[in-house]
Amino acid sequence: MTLLADSNPLEKLHVLGFPVHRTADYAGWLLSQARQGKGTHVVTLNAEMCMQGETDLALQNAIRTADLVIPDGSGIELYFRWIEGLRLKRYPGIEFAADVLKRLHADETALFYGGAPGVADKAALHWQDQCPDLNIALVQHGYLSKEEQPAFYTQLQTLNPTVIFVGLGVPRQELWIQAHRHLVPNAAWIGVGGSFDIWGGVKERAPKWFCDNHLEWLYRLYQEPWRWRRMLALPKFVGRAFMYKWQRQQTS
Repeated sequence: MTLLADSNPLEKLHVLGFPVHRTADYAGWLLSQARQGKGTHVVTLNAEMCMQGETDLALQNAIRTADLVIPDGSGIELYFRWIEGLRLKRYPGIEFAADVLKRLHADETALFYGGAPGVADKAALHWQDQCPDLNIALVQHGYLSKEEQPAFYTQLQTLNPTVIFVGLGVPRQELWIQAHRHLVPNAAWIGVGGSFDIWGGVKERAPKWFCDNHLEWLYRLYQEPWRWRRMLALPKFVGRAFMYKWQRQQTS
């Protein structure tokens, strides 16, 4: 357990071998680190990512070396409730990112990178409307050519943003952050998946009832039926969790 000056403890737990952190205020912890000049890589972990990380060694390494791993998915919350007997409430990455944006000081900057052309721009407009004092240093879509990338990397270094939101999808965003966080070593780097799409009005987030009842995955499947193969990770995760519990009982 690490204690910071603001007395906000960060406790490391584990789910099927992957780290998950628990703290009273995730956004506060992250911003405290940033204001101390300490760079961070944030991963928002769900069951699908756990299963993908079992076979994707690069993603596995990115999760295990991240500075802050947030319990994003319902599967993570239910794992700790059913298997570990612990209360760890899920904190969707889109809500975490929103809380960070709302709490940035006027002299702190955010950078949006990722999504299809125009999407991150709409997301930025949404946040400028929500928080007029928010300082967004740069917005860049995620379809840069190899020729365009060096200029973008130079901009990153020059702007030196406080927080960098990367919406490239899993695992691309986690691996991209690992490879490029040295460009702005003191920044907070956060993988936000499809958050730009929702903030920009391109997609709609599941209604509150679905979110509150651990059925957000079902609404996403309704919106994007092509995801059904990826959703097979969910029953696999449940099976692995109960097998882990059974094995632990046999050895206790």
